[in-house]
Amino acid sequence: MYSNGDIFVGEVIGTAMLILFGAGVCAAVTLHHSKARAAGWVVIAFGWGMGVLAGAYTAAPLSGGHLNPAVTVGSAVAGGTEWSKVPLYVLAQMLGAGIGAVLAWALYYAQFAANAERDKAQPTLGIFSTAPEIRHPVANLVTEIIATVGLVLPLLFFGQNKGIGIGQVPGAQAGVYGSGINVLLVALLVVGIGLSLGGPTGYAINPARDLAPRVVHALLPIPNKGSSDWSYAWIPVAGPLIGAVLAGLVHNCVF
Repeated sequence: MYSNGDIFVGEVIGTAMLILFGAGVCAAVTLHHSKARAAGWVVIAFGWGMGVLAGAYTAAPLSGGHLNPAVTVGSAVAGGTEWSKVPLYVLAQMLGAGIGAVLAWALYYAQFAANAERDKAQPTLGIFSTAPEIRHPVANLVTEIIATVGLVLPLLFFGQNKGIGIGQVPGAQAGVYGSGINVLLVALLVVGIGLSLGGPTGYAINPARDLAPRVVHALLPIPNKGSSDWSYAWIPVAGPLIGAVLAGLVHNCVF
């Protein structure tokens, strides 16, 4: 059983690592005077996947490496994480995501400044948070629900699939991943979600990943940064949480 202190430290550090890599790759592809500028969607998908890899491996020994309120809620519904621990996980994930967003901004500080100095400065919210290609609240919500089921359900089934060396209940001491190799598998799963399911909304699939960096975007002194788009902000929070509950219920029905 993870201690409260270990959960907090692990989730803060791990989620900060996730967002540093994720927001970092978005900044690398988006901002002017970045060597990776215009590298494209495939690079973004792999960057986020490597963020999951780095963050989860870092946090797993301390907290299980959830890094995502949707993963925590899905694990709680499936019986792998105590409901009393859920607020602590979510708080730590939100704080870590905010720290990671600030670190990504600091790392690309000169590029943010160069972006703002151009005649047609690009909005920077997409570096920190998601936005839909077609703004349709119902369709956007459904997209986030389905994509999150695509993340959380395989995670929960890892705990039951002894064929690849796992016999752990999700959320047990080995974490939601069951074993170390599954962290790599989940990183590749996130890459796959980005490539296959991420086109409509940018695949938040993680309330902390979207909301905390959106708050940071609103607070940071980024010139010509554009809107933080608060009218859309509820969808990347509600969709993943609904998807997580559905994934947990499906898991429970099967097992």
